[in-house]
Amino acid sequence: MTTPVPVSGDGGAEIYAKLAELGLTLPSVVPPLAAYVPAVQTGNYVYVSGQLPLVDGKLPAAGKVGADVTPEQGAELARICALNALAAIDALVGLGRVVKIVKVTGFVASASGFTGQPAVINGASQLFGDVLGEQGRHARSAVGVAELPLGAPVEVEVIAEVG
Repeated sequence: MTTPVPVSGDGGAEIYAKLAELGLTLPSVVPPLAAYVPAVQTGNYVYVSGQLPLVDGKLPAAGKVGADVTPEQGAELARICALNALAAIDALVGLGRVVKIVKVTGFVASASGFTGQPAVINGASQLFGDVLGEQGRHARSAVGVAELPLGAPVEVEVIAEVG
């Protein structure tokens, strides 16, 4: 077994610089809506609880993708979910310790007949790639669901390897 090598040895400065270059700022960690924590570490892995696209505690849009929300809006909301996931990782262990985003699971509140879940969750996948480069490439599932908490159109959960 090889020893994991973090993305940067500079405490994450490279990642924060990339976020700034992209015009992004890590938000405050979204407080849990129920009896769970935003992220937990076990061994070399951080499991991030499902993140909603909350901005300053509010959903920018609500409803079902393919009806109330366009797929393009859904992808932008998935991007916000991914940024919230990075904030949860940062608060727990620091982004400088991220070796790899291993798995992303995206849930899309879908209108009847909507089958574009992969394109919606690409918003999250692309953010991880934009910010972390090769270390942001991951395995993924994109699942259509009837409803999500607070009427959110998307929710994203993440597993990250850390060093």
